[in-house]
Amino acid sequence: MLKITLKRSPIGYSESQRRTVRALGLRKLNQTVYHREAPTIRGMIAKVAHLVQVETVEAEEAKTK
Repeated sequence: MLKITLKRSPIGYSESQRRTVRALGLRKLNQTVYHREAPTIRGMIAKVAHLVQVETVEAEEAKTK
């Protein structure tokens, strides 16, 4: 599982990057979402890597949050 946290605002970045942040489920700064590790999610993260912080966590930890 991946723990993804929005650390920088997408304001001032391209529309496509803003939509990618929203597609990941992030709306507010410091908001955290969990996603299963998949190539599509990794590609989205790569596109907005300068805006998010990513950590790998165990599935059990993600379920308790």
